[in-house]
Amino acid sequence: MDKLLYGVAYYDEYMPYERLDQDIQMMKDAGINVVRIAESTWSTHEPQNGVFDFSSVDRVLDAMHQAGIQVIVGTPTYAVPTWMVKEHPNVLATTVQGPGKYGARQIMDITNPTYLFYAERIIRKLISRVSKHPAVIGYQTDNETKHYNTAGDNVQLQFVKYMRGQFSSLDELNKEFGLDYWSNRINSWEDFPSVVGTINGSLGAEFAKFQRQLVTDFLAWQVGIVNEYKQEGQFVTQNFDFEWRGYSYGIQGDVDHFAASKAFDITSVDIYHPSQDDLTGIEISFGGDVARSTKQSNYLVLETEAQAFWHWVPYPGQLRLQAFSHLASGANMVAYWHWHSLHNSFETYWKGLLSHDFEPNPVYDEAKTIGRDFARLSPQLINLKKTNRVAVLFSNESYTAIKWFGFNFTSDKNYNDVVRWMYDELYKMNIGCDLIDPSVESYEGYDVIIVPALYAASDALLEKLNQFVQGGGHVVYSFKSGFTNEHVKVRSTRQPGIISEACGINYSLFVEPKHVALRDDPFAVGEEQNQVHTWMELITPTTAEVLAWYDHPHWGQYAAITQNSYGQGKATYVGCFTSSAVIHKVLERVMKEAGVWGADQELAFPIIVKTGVNELGNTIRYYFNYSDQPVSFVYAHEGGTELLTGTVIEKGQTIELERWGIQIIEQQG
Repeated sequence: MDKLLYGVAYYDEYMPYERLDQDIQMMKDAGINVVRIAESTWSTHEPQNGVFDFSSVDRVLDAMHQAGIQVIVGTPTYAVPTWMVKEHPNVLATTVQGPGKYGARQIMDITNPTYLFYAERIIRKLISRVSKHPAVIGYQTDNETKHYNTAGDNVQLQFVKYMRGQFSSLDELNKEFGLDYWSNRINSWEDFPSVVGTINGSLGAEFAKFQRQLVTDFLAWQVGIVNEYKQEGQFVTQNFDFEWRGYSYGIQGDVDHFAASKAFDITSVDIYHPSQDDLTGIEISFGGDVARSTKQSNYLVLETEAQAFWHWVPYPGQLRLQAFSHLASGANMVAYWHWHSLHNSFETYWKGLLSHDFEPNPVYDEAKTIGRDFARLSPQLINLKKTNRVAVLFSNESYTAIKWFGFNFTSDKNYNDVVRWMYDELYKMNIGCDLIDPSVESYEGYDVIIVPALYAASDALLEKLNQFVQGGGHVVYSFKSGFTNEHVKVRSTRQPGIISEACGINYSLFVEPKHVALRDDPFAVGEEQNQVHTWMELITPTTAEVLAWYDHPHWGQYAAITQNSYGQGKATYVGCFTSSAVIHKVLERVMKEAGVWGADQELAFPIIVKTGVNELGNTIRYYFNYSDQPVSFVYAHEGGTELLTGTVIEKGQTIELERWGIQIIEQQG
């Protein structure tokens, strides 16, 4: 990348009347320099089987090129046309709910040979047509790809083949997965039952892992086709998404982001988040940290919100705050879903940068200021390099296992709630971090690793974490860590198993807490914040120091939070679900002990600091005010220049941030 990209998704096919030239002029006025096209319109480009019409693509490419706007072309494979389903109804995914029904997007079986035949044909027809067009800078394969719970007969057959490759014999499989239970034992590969109805968590979790591999393989297959046509200087990417809770919340359990990203030249993500009074920037930071960590490199935000829903329409200043927040996490592109608001169908009220009247509006006017600043400051802000000393270790396998074996019968919390419980507090204390998964080979460069609910993990992974502590690192474990092996088989030792050695604790009982607090409010958070909820482990320390005991007439003899010196490092174990205030204090203590504490950590939410080094070798510090009130702070670093205004900033100077405000300071060298 040699410049910041500021873009929109654009669908000429959706327009109620001809206005391409007017749209382009308004884009240029807003500083839009890239558009995404084509990934949503297969039925337009192939209205009947083998009949192709790319006229809308051709005219948009030509017009954008003439205007100096670059284009990312998407393969239109995530929403199948009606003729395909009419001729081949089996292209729709069969799930636990039964055969699929046409209407929504992302309803196909991504392993179905007929679907793959037609998908390859449309990819080759489209990409061969556009690859040499001078407007095209890259390609997006599919869209927010997942496995869509596909579990039909062909998927089942592939899964049995996969399992035969994983296990040398059925005896080994039956023993490892505990299939003798309830007469689930499989005595012949030919008798291997459909996994759809399984009650065995090990088998169900392995099938989920297999389904994630289907996504990795499908995307790599598409990349291989596109690479046959890709020209020098063009890239291939995919817009990964996250667990959806009305917005982007946590790790996507249906995709292995690290494995799937390997096939791509650059990782891209779609990030949506609450706005107005609920805007915190946490989702922007979390999604960016995941994307950047997959390749330890800069990434693209292919979709984020402009107006979107009525409760997301940004307050004045928030669109700017959001855009620069993406850059501060390492993004080289910010693009909106989408340019215009639709006049029909499902996303009618998911509003774009322009409203239904296509006229300028306050959000569009603010976008114009972003476009100007992106263009002007691109040399200083492009390719920001970030080096973090803290990592959060997440696990798709633990995500799935905890879906099978949750916290209690009444709780709706899942794995991502534990991840966000810990990550959010790091964000609020301005601790920059990477998001890593078990495939990461080395922990070199990290001083602290945060481990949320690592319920399913191999012996090798847990021993690796022990070695990290022994060598001088700090690890913070949450409850439910180390409990089972990678096949969700509970370890037959006292918990938390292998990591007991580094943590200096053990336990054999765990309960749902009711009316439980931490004795004597050890972190001084007040009575309301000192409560334990959802899950608690009754810990007996062996060599560990106890940081908190339970306050309860029956459970008061047990430890809740411990810390143990092991080798040259320390392992902290949090055996219960606490308030945000308590885990904040625990993490703060660890960061100070590990030496990961400095001037930026003396500031805290709503003042957010993000740091990196630009291509000129200069330190860039972003300061954001995520609140509706003005804030001020004392600038504690060597002097520099505030890039948005050109103002010289001195060490010790008081800096004022307006509500939802930003300052970007470049420090030489």
